[in-house]
Formats: sequence, structure tokens, C-alpha cells
Amino acid sequence: MSVDTSPRAAEPDATRLWPKGNHFEDFAVGGVYVHHWGRTLLESDNSTFSSLTLSYHPTYFNRLYARAMGHDDLVVNPMLVFLTVFGMSVEDLSEIGGAFLGVDDLVHHRPVLVGETLTARSTVTAVKESGSRPHQGIVTWHTEGFAEGGDPVISFLRTNLIARRTPLEAS
Repeated sequence: MSVDTSPRAAEPDATRLWPKGNHFEDFAVGGVYVHHWGRTLLESDNSTFSSLTLSYHPTYFNRLYARAMGHDDLVVNPMLVFLTVFGMSVEDLSEIGGAFLGVDDLVHHRPVLVGETLTARSTVTAVKESGSRPHQGIVTWHTEGFAEGGDPVISFLRTNLIARRTPLEAS
């Protein structure tokens, strides 16, 4: 086995940083972000997530019970639906970093069934300066998750501190 001991191997610029996310200045009220290609929620996703979070509702695990309750198949754990849609939005909205400030008005419009593919989009609803953090601002988005055909399954407001490209001058 050979090891590269040349000076080039130790240079910090040997790797290239890839810029990620949007800065505070990139967001404007009304701006719409259609998030990446989506995610099919599999039975294995649902059973693993539900087991790890100790969410043992029979509609997540027992197909006969789910059907007896009026569903066509197993129901996906609603928290998995929420976290999947939330996760799809991170690359466009908050990947640049900053504290997560919370979720409001979370609505599950209908149950999601195993095998459905979800997509998501977010609309900027508020952009404001931070009074205490000149290097960050506060952005709120209305995020919506959809099943095939555009059927809404979840919606919520989320708010984050978002890094500014250029910090405000101290007054």
C-alpha cells in the first residue's frame, strides 16, 4: 500500500467547498421553492421509523387492521410524513445554517399510505431583520407536501434564523 506524502496531499485547497443553501438576502415574501424530486415512503421506512420512535399504532404495522379501519393499505406514521416533507425543504431553505425557531399551524390533510410518493414546495411568508443578531435574519415559509397528482397531504409554517451574506452594521 502506498501513501501519498507529497506536499499536494496536505494542501487544504485539495478539496473544493460546494456552496449550499440560500442566504437571508435571497428570500422575499411570495418567493416559491419547489423542492427536489420527492420521496416514495416504503413499508420498510414506515416500520423502521415507527419502531424506533415507539409508535406502535396498528394502522402502521397491521394491513388487516388498517383495512378494517377504512384505509386501502398501511398508513404511514404522520410524523414520518412531516419529517420527510420538512427534510425535502432543507436544501433550499435552511441548509446554510441557523437556529430552527419552530413549526406552527401543522395540518395533516389526509393519511398517507405506504408506497405513495411525496413532493413538496414552500412559499416565503415573512422575512424580517433580527434585532439581536446582525449576522442573521428571520424567515418563515409555508411548506406543503403533496401525493401523486398534487393531492395535499400536509402543510405547516416553519421559521428559521438564516445567515446573512453580509452582516448588518452595528448601530
